[in-house]
Amino acid sequence: MELEWLDGIVRAKRPKRLPVVLTMDEVRALLSRMKGTNRLLARLLYGTGMRISEALRLRVLDIDFGYKQILIRSGKGDKDRVSVLPDSLVEPLQRQLDYARTLHGNDLEEGFASVYLPHALERKYPNANTEWRWQYVLPSRNRSAEPGTGVIRRHHLHEKNLQRALRKAAFEARISKRVTTHTLRHSFATHLIEDGYDIRTVQELLGHKDVKTTQIYTHVLSRGGRGVRSPLDKG
Repeated sequence: MELEWLDGIVRAKRPKRLPVVLTMDEVRALLSRMKGTNRLLARLLYGTGMRISEALRLRVLDIDFGYKQILIRSGKGDKDRVSVLPDSLVEPLQRQLDYARTLHGNDLEEGFASVYLPHALERKYPNANTEWRWQYVLPSRNRSAEPGTGVIRRHHLHEKNLQRALRKAAFEARISKRVTTHTLRHSFATHLIEDGYDIRTVQELLGHKDVKTTQIYTHVLSRGGRGVRSPLDKG
């Protein structure tokens, strides 16, 4: 339908905001005040650059301990990508998988081991929803009814738990910056660039479509305002 009155309308522009980034010391202070699964999840976000939704949807088969990498399925733009698996997370993730395997075993015995799979995967692998390799790495403690279908399943953790834990840890660490799950992703990217990694490499790890999106992190490096030395600091 042609609407002539739309011709003169100009699309609104989003204001450009610099991302909030924590220093290395702030990240350490934040993580040191977290415990259990929330601490593991926060370390995973900071150590890999994943979005919270990507980390929560992580499946057992997505973690490759041999090649020290993590496959991130259906990220933004419905694209798969690979990120690094930090050495320091190998043992904690293996312990988490042991816990998840125990839950899965209980679910199998009680007839509730079916996990949600996207429709394309369910059509391709019709019996995969009860297999161990397709289970969530971070399963919920309790089973619940799936919205829409009412099927009782064990879903992944909810992101609100981590958000509350981050706010509490930031308060205890006396960090005045606004700390969210995405702050850890921003900090991952900025610290990699500070360490000298190529911006194209960082772009691939983050899954950015355009390198211009990644370049914003060059504006928040720890060198301060655009890398300029203030005249106040001269001898």
